[in-house]
Amino acid sequence: MLKDASTYEVMTPESVGWTKNSLVLGKHSGRAAFRDRLDQLGYKVGANQLNDAFRRFKDLADRKKVVFDEDLVALVDDEVMRDHEHLRFVSLDLHAGSKGPAKAELELDVDGSVQSASATGNGPVDATFNAIQAIFPHTANLVLFSVGAVTEGTDAQAKTTVRLEENGKMVDGQGADADTIVSAARAYIHALNKLMVKRLRTEPAALSA
Repeated sequence: MLKDASTYEVMTPESVGWTKNSLVLGKHSGRAAFRDRLDQLGYKVGANQLNDAFRRFKDLADRKKVVFDEDLVALVDDEVMRDHEHLRFVSLDLHAGSKGPAKAELELDVDGSVQSASATGNGPVDATFNAIQAIFPHTANLVLFSVGAVTEGTDAQAKTTVRLEENGKMVDGQGADADTIVSAARAYIHALNKLMVKRLRTEPAALSA
């Protein structure tokens, strides 16, 4: 199909109003089809990243049967992010209560160098996010903040999702921890790392519409 589309197409996509053909990937799709789809989505990955991403794709295809472009974007962004993790959570101390503004003292590993900052805010989450902003200034807007519990009970681990937007690029970060605020910090840092990966490439028009 990739070598000669006319083998399987009786007419071109353009002849019926489509701009191009889009292969649906599944559990039987090979490495060549996978690599070609990544190229169409704007990804240029090295051999090692391609091997890791293809292995994860096959695992996903076994569960989902059909893998859509959005699945590939999420999969490869996560794979690439592993090699481009500029920010890492180190520690967080908080002071919060009813007698004054919350204060967060945060440490992050930024490209191998541990940096710290203190910040106040309207509650512990706001103070923590302000401390992250102090260590790593950015212009991303927080558009979603969601907290849930992994299990039941007062000792349940918190699972937090943070969505950031910057210049039309949207990323979701996730974090989990027994401490809800630490979970929120991890999610925010995860989202920032993914956002930095997205800055390195142009988002495909079909997915950013």
